[in-house]
Amino acid sequence: MTVWDDLVGQDRVQEQLGAAAQDADALVTAIFAGEPVPPGSRMTHAWLFTGPPGSGRSTAARAFAAALQCTSPDRALGGAPGCGFCDGCHTALIGTHADVDVIRTDLLSIGVKETRELVRRAQLSPAVGRWQVIVLEDADRLTEGAGNVLLKAVEEPAPRTVWLLCAPSLEDVLPTIRSRCRHLTLRTPSVEAVADVLIRRDGIDPERAAAAARATQGHIGRARRLATDERARARRAAVLKLPLRVHDVGGCLKAAQELIDTATDDAKQVAEEVDVKETEDMKAALGGVAGGRMPRGTAGVMKELEDKQKRRKTRTQRDSLDLALTDLTGFYRDVLALQLGSQIALANTDVRDALDRIAESSGPERTLRRIEAVIACRRALDRNVAPLLAVEAMTMALRAG
Repeated sequence: MTVWDDLVGQDRVQEQLGAAAQDADALVTAIFAGEPVPPGSRMTHAWLFTGPPGSGRSTAARAFAAALQCTSPDRALGGAPGCGFCDGCHTALIGTHADVDVIRTDLLSIGVKETRELVRRAQLSPAVGRWQVIVLEDADRLTEGAGNVLLKAVEEPAPRTVWLLCAPSLEDVLPTIRSRCRHLTLRTPSVEAVADVLIRRDGIDPERAAAAARATQGHIGRARRLATDERARARRAAVLKLPLRVHDVGGCLKAAQELIDTATDDAKQVAEEVDVKETEDMKAALGGVAGGRMPRGTAGVMKELEDKQKRRKTRTQRDSLDLALTDLTGFYRDVLALQLGSQIALANTDVRDALDRIAESSGPERTLRRIEAVIACRRALDRNVAPLLAVEAMTMALRAG
């Protein structure tokens, strides 16, 4: 097992990262030995990983971070860094390496304050590893001010500091930042490759793994969740019934409300699992007593925590809604394939009867308009339109076709 084993269907990217890790290892070895730095290195201080959701952007970044920290003795014999077994690889992959910071956010954006703290940490020398690595999984969520803060660190990096930024596309990152990064594009892995990794790594039944990979069209994270979480399968089944329920205005409004309620329940469930413990830990850290009043001067800290939890709840609801809309888009994509007589494989074979009914009762033009309505709803949510209003507009458009 190497650090690249979870990087599914990305042979070209793996080859480039492997070569860069080998050059990085030679560079650090030369520095430690006081020798001249080897010329023509393929290693650089800032990388930008882009690709569609589920392509494995963060997986590639974490694997590269582990390869940079590899301490396998085989390297001295010409072996490639990234063995997956040494202490450097293992701790980097599981998230406990002192010199690998993986930054992800469950909020709507990453602000200036958090970015300044990242930049401060990036100026430190590696404590135990060969490189100081900052993996920013949600670089597309940087505010403009935060992006400008990050730009300075990327322009003038500290020695042996590497920035690994992840975003869906180049357009999601400030031009000034992306121009200073080496860019790697990942593609959506094949359905067969995703099913194989679910079977091999997660021990999932082959039939269920194939169904989950097909339903999510190569999105590794969603496929794993669909294959292992009964609630996720139930939510998807409910969403795929929506096209059959928008035959009148009442049905449209009811379906929209149920979609919002489901997303709200998801956010509430996350809050119950995370917020209570987070609040209790904060109170204990501030010297609070169970059932008693908090010490003076702590009200501001507790209010800041409450605001953070509220923003996280909003993000969770948005993510849940977006996932439902993605499933809905896949449904109408299958309908369009049937109407056009396409030979492409259907993603939602488990609801073939519903696909046939919708395909027979309308034409390709109406299906395209329905897909456009779902996309318009996603855009409206991105612009902070009230979720219920956006979803109601979508369901009415689905009814009209």
